[in-house]
Amino acid sequence: MTHFLFSPQLTPSSFLRIGQLSNVDLNEDIRELETELPRQHPNEIPHNEKLLSLKYESLDYDNSENQLFLEEERRINHTAFRTVEIKRWVICAMIGILTGLVACFIDIVVENLAGLKYRVVKGNIDKFTEKGGLSFSLLLWATLNASVVMVGSVIVAFIEPVAAGSGIPQIKCYLNGVKIPHVVRLKTLVIKVCGVILSVVGGLAVGKEGPMIHSGAVIAAGISQGRSTSLKRDFKIFEYFRRDTEKRDFVSAGAAAGVSAAFGAPVGGVLFSLEEGASFWNQFLTWRIFFASMISTFTLNSVLSVYHGNAWDLSSPGLINFGRFDNEKMGYTIQEIPIFIFMGVVGGILGALFNALNYWLTMFRIRYIHRPCLQVVEAMLVAAVTATVGFVMIYCSRDCQPIQGSTVAYPLQLFCADGEYNSMATAFFNTPEKSVVNLFHDPPGSYNPMTLGMFTLMYFFLACWTYGLTVSAGVFIPSLLIGAAWGRLFGISLSYLTKGSIWADPGKYALMGAAAQLGGIVRMTLSLTVIMMEATGNVTYGFPIMLVLMTAKIVGDYFVEGLYDMHIQLQSVPFLHWEAPVTSHSLTAREVMSAPVTCLRRIERVGTVVDILSDTSSNHNGFPVVESNPDATQVAGLRGLILRSQLIVLLKHKVFVERANLSLVQRRLKLKDFRDAYPRFPPIQSIHVSQDERECMIDLSEFMNPSPYTVPQEASLPRVFKLFRALGLRHLVVVDNRNEVVGMVTRKDLARYRLGKEGLEELSLAQT
Repeated sequence: MTHFLFSPQLTPSSFLRIGQLSNVDLNEDIRELETELPRQHPNEIPHNEKLLSLKYESLDYDNSENQLFLEEERRINHTAFRTVEIKRWVICAMIGILTGLVACFIDIVVENLAGLKYRVVKGNIDKFTEKGGLSFSLLLWATLNASVVMVGSVIVAFIEPVAAGSGIPQIKCYLNGVKIPHVVRLKTLVIKVCGVILSVVGGLAVGKEGPMIHSGAVIAAGISQGRSTSLKRDFKIFEYFRRDTEKRDFVSAGAAAGVSAAFGAPVGGVLFSLEEGASFWNQFLTWRIFFASMISTFTLNSVLSVYHGNAWDLSSPGLINFGRFDNEKMGYTIQEIPIFIFMGVVGGILGALFNALNYWLTMFRIRYIHRPCLQVVEAMLVAAVTATVGFVMIYCSRDCQPIQGSTVAYPLQLFCADGEYNSMATAFFNTPEKSVVNLFHDPPGSYNPMTLGMFTLMYFFLACWTYGLTVSAGVFIPSLLIGAAWGRLFGISLSYLTKGSIWADPGKYALMGAAAQLGGIVRMTLSLTVIMMEATGNVTYGFPIMLVLMTAKIVGDYFVEGLYDMHIQLQSVPFLHWEAPVTSHSLTAREVMSAPVTCLRRIERVGTVVDILSDTSSNHNGFPVVESNPDATQVAGLRGLILRSQLIVLLKHKVFVERANLSLVQRRLKLKDFRDAYPRFPPIQSIHVSQDERECMIDLSEFMNPSPYTVPQEASLPRVFKLFRALGLRHLVVVDNRNEVVGMVTRKDLARYRLGKEGLEELSLAQT
């Protein structure tokens, strides 16, 4: 009797829930074949936010301490341990260097391509301003934008859809323990880098900083494994790190290196990884991540300094440098504290509005714009509309400023007098990064309040529409730009009211507005404070920035959740937060677990194992191993836990003996055999087992984890949640007082419960 069926009071449907989480997508090859067939796309995909998707599998952040693992660990002496530790530092240095180089590549290519585009359009506008026929200029600008964005959208929509957006929600999920298919593949990195260049050059309301975090994570995942599964090349190095636990730590370092390269903020990078990403943290990891961040910033700085022609001057620490706020007029007094708090409130409300609008827009996209060709058309439409709005705003603006002493890269004269330029063009006719710096540092009087008001309004809706398109793009810079515009407007209004006192410098309020808006949208506090301080090179504003960000987060959280969390929820990902829902103490492990559970005996028939793995109705990925008792009256107590991936490797290597010769020793496997198969284990359908082999026996004692984590069935949900989340588990076996298996808790069983508006609510599970 191999199947132990327990808890008859639970419905059969709950059987399908068990063990849905896996380290690998075992049926990936089959699914890829299926996706090649032409599919009928429905006009509308019904989407319910109260669902959890069963398509996401889990990562094994808990090492399987079987005999092979313990034997290897015992063999490692002090010298070998030091070697492994040195390799970790070497990998972190390589992550930093490569992330820095990728950031340099993006920066240099964007600068040259965008510069070329703006020069062509500027020349065209200058020519037609004199002759008349500016509609040709508008057509040229819109066509250039739409065609560049079309290429960027096509490669994302048709080649690698997971490269869309900033990638931060996906990396948050990965570090949380959820396997998002293809998220750390080499192909994803290539599409991400090309896509973000094309998005920024195409004039969309996007930034190139967010995608750097995803790029750093992919680089880290690739380097730490010492091979590329995409290129089918194995360099035979770093084999010890071929498991999810180690890979996760390096991905944390890669994400931090990405932030560091984007903003020139090594400390901010470490704090970002801690605040937004990591599900696990310790002191050694902090040092390594800091080292990777530092190397990343230094690499970017060195290369860009050489590129800009001042080789020994390390003054380009990040992709965006906000410039230094060290003006004498930039101090602040205690009377301004309430003003900063008020700006935080405004940022929180505007951020919540942005997120709410984006939520409804994303729901619409999921339902109706799910075909790749429609996604490309939408991206082109947004690019053309962005160019048109920019052109019309510049055309209608009569805000002319003297050109002397201005830092405008592409000054458009349009209908202004000679020696003057159109102020609206500094905001629209530029890359968003340059516009942010201009709003921070242009002298008082550079912008008309009407210009700033109209720009804020238009850019707010454009940025909201753009986030979620099928292009690689970040939301950091557009958020900063919106905030800097209304912050500067706020500063100008204050100077009118106070007749130009010390409060009057609008650049200071532009900085606070930028922090408030970004905090209101993404709800980061700790890391964002440090990023803003490092990017501006000014510690003076540490306290006001903290104040503004905390206020924006508190106010924003009152209305809706942060943008990244919202997108994770919309994708129905089983994401586990730090704590269980506060009102969940009434639930016990017995009520949340999946049952019945398919168990295996310690010495099992090969045919039985093959049948269980081939059963399409259940996608179990962890099987409790129980004692092989010939006497049915004895309790079949829990002896261990074995993973689907381990069973597949055993069957592939034919590690079994004939029933008649049980005294024979079955073939020995090494941990290397399991590591070589990681991370893409073959599907069970690809392993041939003959009829004779089905009658053989397989001894699981050596390969199972003999000490899996268990909980009694009376344990409360918060206690189960804490154990599961803190240890990064994938399976938690529920036992009764006789150590008999009664159920299994997996990620989806815990993620199903969340706090809604009416209290604790339970999500349903679906194969979406």
